[in-house]
Amino acid sequence: MYIYNMSKIRYFLLLSCVLFFFGNSIAQETFIQQNQTALIQPPYLKAGDTVAIVAPSGILKNRTGEVRQAVALLKSWGLNAIVGKHVFSKADHFAGTDAERCEDFQNALDDPTVSAIWCARGGYGTVRILDKLDYTKFKAHPKWIIGYSDITALHNQIHNEGYQSIHALMCVSLTKDLEDIKGTVETFKSTIFGNPENYTLEGSEYNRVGVATGPLVGGNLTVLHTMLGSKESIDTSGKILFIEEIGEYKYHIDRMLQSMKRAGYFDNLSGLVVGDMSKMRKNTTLWGTSVEQLVLDALAAYDFPIAFNMPAGHEKDNRAMILGKIVELKVAKDKSSLIFK
Repeated sequence: MYIYNMSKIRYFLLLSCVLFFFGNSIAQETFIQQNQTALIQPPYLKAGDTVAIVAPSGILKNRTGEVRQAVALLKSWGLNAIVGKHVFSKADHFAGTDAERCEDFQNALDDPTVSAIWCARGGYGTVRILDKLDYTKFKAHPKWIIGYSDITALHNQIHNEGYQSIHALMCVSLTKDLEDIKGTVETFKSTIFGNPENYTLEGSEYNRVGVATGPLVGGNLTVLHTMLGSKESIDTSGKILFIEEIGEYKYHIDRMLQSMKRAGYFDNLSGLVVGDMSKMRKNTTLWGTSVEQLVLDALAAYDFPIAFNMPAGHEKDNRAMILGKIVELKVAKDKSSLIFK
């Protein structure tokens, strides 16, 4: 009797372990699949639509020329342009007070005649207005939010509201001779008009080979890191993450990646795309490896594919990408591809 009961107990425990393991695996897979659902896509632009130019971040000191150029560029494409009341306001580091910057952005969100909101520049300051924004009227008339760098904070917020947005150049990115940034401007135009380009990336010996599919998310690494623990932090499960950075020490890059790793940010990630790591600063104590190897070392515990050399970030060649849209990432040593599904 004792032997029989012990056998039943062992069987029960074994069955419970099997159900627990596979049950959790199925639940996790279901959760990832749900996270891979494409977000709501605002209507693409067409001739006659209106783009609002606003400045939610840093001050636009001596940048009136670039904003005028941005207005002219939009008009050359058959679009109307309106410039926020406070774009050229000044409040120390910022393009106006928090209230002024929020007012311009909120007005653009609420205006049903506006089809896209194009941020004039990044810098720093967007995080200071996030909690003041109301997306109620935006959801009735969704529109594209466009920008990069500090605008990553808005991309995160828009993503968690359930909408796609566009990681692309800003007004201050424009140069006197647009031929200098021809590819950047062309992909910006094609994306806002509904023809997002697929990208073939230059190969890298550091590429981690593999194939992954999921919604594209991300932006500036520092901003993504500072979002940790807030309601604007993105659940990256089943997604393809894009990162870029400027003006950081390598040990800062490592510190952010280590912090994000410890927070579980990469646990269920499907793939990583690394863009420009621009103007890296040199510390008196050298790091000792390339930034590519730094990324691989920091993420050595994971097996998702990693592609380097995405031309996006703080360089002139800053190709447009739709965040929240499902992409297929194929990574090989000789080349990689990022295909918008």
